[in-house]
Amino acid sequence: MQQTNRLNGLMVILAVLLLFPRLFGEEPAKTIEGVWQGTAVSGQTRQKVLLFVAPPRNGVYSGAMISPEGDSSVNLDPIHLNGNQVDFELKEWGLKFEGTLSPDGAGIKGQYMQPKSPVSFIFTRESQRVSKFAEQYEEKEYDVPVRDGVHLHTIVFSPKVRTEALPFLVDRSPYGWDGAAYNLNGSMSDLAQDGYFFVFQDIRGRYKSEGQFVMLRPVRDRKDSKSIDEATDTYDTIDWLLKNIPGNNGRAGILGQSYSGWLTEMALVEPHPALKAASEQASPADMFLGDDFHHNGAFRLSYGFEYASMMETGKNNKTFEFDQFDTYEWYLNLGPLREANARYLDGQRPTWNNFIAHPNYDDFWRALAVQNYIGRGTVPNLNVGGWFDQEDFAGPWRIFAASETPESRQYNYLVVGPWNHGGWEWGGGHRLKSVEFGSDTGAYFRSNIQAHWFAYWLKGKGSLNLPRIQLFETGLNQWKSYDQWPPKGMRERKLYLHASGEASFDAPSGSDPASDSFVSDPAHPIPYRQRPISQTYGGAAGWATWLIEDQRFVADRPDVAMWQTQPLESDVTIAGDVVADLFASTSGSDSDWVVKLIDVNPPNLTDDPPMGGYQLMIAADVLRGRFRNSFERPEPVKPNEVVEYRIDLLSHDHLFRKGHRIMIQVQSTWFPLIDRNPQKFVPNIFEASASDFQVATQRIFRDTKHPSAMILPVMGSGN
Repeated sequence: MQQTNRLNGLMVILAVLLLFPRLFGEEPAKTIEGVWQGTAVSGQTRQKVLLFVAPPRNGVYSGAMISPEGDSSVNLDPIHLNGNQVDFELKEWGLKFEGTLSPDGAGIKGQYMQPKSPVSFIFTRESQRVSKFAEQYEEKEYDVPVRDGVHLHTIVFSPKVRTEALPFLVDRSPYGWDGAAYNLNGSMSDLAQDGYFFVFQDIRGRYKSEGQFVMLRPVRDRKDSKSIDEATDTYDTIDWLLKNIPGNNGRAGILGQSYSGWLTEMALVEPHPALKAASEQASPADMFLGDDFHHNGAFRLSYGFEYASMMETGKNNKTFEFDQFDTYEWYLNLGPLREANARYLDGQRPTWNNFIAHPNYDDFWRALAVQNYIGRGTVPNLNVGGWFDQEDFAGPWRIFAASETPESRQYNYLVVGPWNHGGWEWGGGHRLKSVEFGSDTGAYFRSNIQAHWFAYWLKGKGSLNLPRIQLFETGLNQWKSYDQWPPKGMRERKLYLHASGEASFDAPSGSDPASDSFVSDPAHPIPYRQRPISQTYGGAAGWATWLIEDQRFVADRPDVAMWQTQPLESDVTIAGDVVADLFASTSGSDSDWVVKLIDVNPPNLTDDPPMGGYQLMIAADVLRGRFRNSFERPEPVKPNEVVEYRIDLLSHDHLFRKGHRIMIQVQSTWFPLIDRNPQKFVPNIFEASASDFQVATQRIFRDTKHPSAMILPVMGSGN
């Protein structure tokens, strides 16, 4: 959930400045505002960074230093320019930069001191142009009262020149709004051109708002007239805006991404009558079955630990201070999960304590599941997700599916593109790392879908004329429109596992038991991305794009089982739900099963040689064996007994091209993304001791009685 609004806004600014300078009202930069390409040099180590400097406000500069991949940033406020001397503090790291602007204004050279050695920076101006939509708006701050007397800090941007009554567009967040104006210049620039009252609000108990923060506050009991939740806070905010901000047209919309997407969905549980449109974007739906904190009951360790630490240390974000760079090693040295409270958290993080108290799918988790509260709404909702969302891929799909009811279906829309978490908000969306998508998918979404959506519902402009389901088909790299999901013409085909690492659509023919095996050792877990693994937030790049990493980095590990087809003789398109049907045994009494569906490039690509042999994950997920029959009532696995596991890898729309191979990988650790399963059944893994962890022999069966396969939703005849 932590692709913060500030970071998203900053990244959009970067994309605007670097990629689309002609689209917006711009002026040449006169001082240091703009985008700078930077290189940090420390000894033999070099690291690329981007420095964004916003236009001065009241004579003071501000901005951010950002990793090129956009998954790490440090806020810089203020940035001082005195003559040709530039200085700023990296407050989150306790460091200060001092440098000199070159006479021609094209470069900055300087350094900051760190405990062991100085780090030199050389910045080169990348863009001398800045977008200034925010200057067309007047900014005012309010403390908006809600029904229980709490005041919520709210920033309202009003167009300085208005020729018509305008609707409100609300974005609520737990991450603060220091960079609120950046949104108008970046992620909301297409909307800013159309004209709205933009409303940015700190939710209850966060940053400048009063009250107590509760992570994912449950839906209230309406029988209690004094009860509150995020829906009532949104309702009361819209009501106040209508009565206190003149010049409005009586309509409001709401949008948000990640946690803000969840807040958007909560607003629809009990909507204000003036709420006429919404866009839930990358919202979590079920925190036990498939979003931030768990996937199919398996705990997402690095995310859960770092997010709880960041959000519940105080009213403002505070990242956990690791004492080493490689968090893979740090989490391994942590030992069993019980050590987290004993050594670091001291029982002071409510969310972590809830993880411990609720290891199974109980009423606590069901109360937080969004899909249990929707399906009767009539507020139009544009659900948005990304195929490579590393945090909340399942959420938009579950919310969309739960809203496919007779009452809600006509108001229920879905867009999924080739993006990571929040990737549609910033940049062109032409590529993720080295994987190209052939067009500026993010820019297309913001201008042709999102801006059009709100203009139609809130301002009555144009005709809607949007497909109800619009998906970007990866591999083909084209947008596709559907009127139902899964689409007509899809049929399930099983891609079976065979001997010698082969996979094919032909069923096994041998009657004798056949299997492949590997040894899973929780003391030597498989990293989920290439080491060293930086911390999730506040560290170096990596977290935002790990789903798109080349999977060859685990190819030589003996604890990863692999099968692949021969080069495809024709294209194979999948569109629908992908399910792994695994027949497996373990010598232990519990086990995790991680399954990946991978598109393997031909070894020689004349048009892009570095991508030859690239192994791109199309789908991947984990099932904790104890939950194979019930997420509510875990049970041990009988050692060495063959058990069928069905693992839902969720919906996908992808073309495997002729000449490519389809690969299936199976493993039992994915660390520290997923906590280590002791491989011995214990009632609560959060309370397991070091002695509970054991080595296990895993077997994947592939005979006529136990035909392990990947069930693919194939369009047409397939291969």
